[in-house]
Amino acid sequence: MSVSGVIATSATFINGGETIRLSIPEETSIKKQLNFKLTVLFEDDYLAVIHKPAGILVSGNHFKTIANALVQNIKQSTLSDAARPQPVHRLDYATTGVLLVGKTNDSIRKLNKQFEQKNIEKIYYAVTIGHMNNEGIISSDIDNKQSQSKYKVIKTVSSERFNKLNLVQLEPLTGRRHQLRIHLSELGHPILGDKDYGIDHLILKGKGLYLHAYALKFKHPYTNETIYIKSKFPQRFSKIFGNI
Repeated sequence: MSVSGVIATSATFINGGETIRLSIPEETSIKKQLNFKLTVLFEDDYLAVIHKPAGILVSGNHFKTIANALVQNIKQSTLSDAARPQPVHRLDYATTGVLLVGKTNDSIRKLNKQFEQKNIEKIYYAVTIGHMNNEGIISSDIDNKQSQSKYKVIKTVSSERFNKLNLVQLEPLTGRRHQLRIHLSELGHPILGDKDYGIDHLILKGKGLYLHAYALKFKHPYTNETIYIKSKFPQRFSKIFGNI
């Protein structure tokens, strides 16, 4: 802004009779967008399900997040309460697999409520270390809150370094942070590649965390249809166990 041809500051006084000019840029700056390709497993006007790769945060104060990448990968809803696509739950930075996304304000609220009421079934698979019982339920307090996880060993192979490696199906019955990783560590069979909860001399470095969010089962908040979405196993799982 200028006053009578002089650039104005907060100290400029207006006495009357001056010529005031406002300069508006011809083009407003466009917010930088994240160019990150995602695999979309399901999508309609209300919600979407995507595959989350390893090595990216779901959301947070970082530029490279799933939340920031959704705009380029998810179609804008045509409904009147369309919102910026938003993940309605979290997966760890190193975890792969299915992630549920809301596309309208109302669907985001309803999906969040389903998670709160434990009406959404989540199935994970992990590769664990050591000889395990075939199945069981792990119960403990995490952050002073009661937590439970159900597990079932699907396949076991011998390993020169780890003795046994197991493909384990997991169902979290509660939703605490790092719950599955903590529970398997407490059981004495940590997840392969877990740097935080693994056994020091058995931590596999440079290969990532072998934890995969395999499937989600939930009621569509508008059609009431049962939606069951799966995300295929990462190739590194198949390298250990062959065809799964």
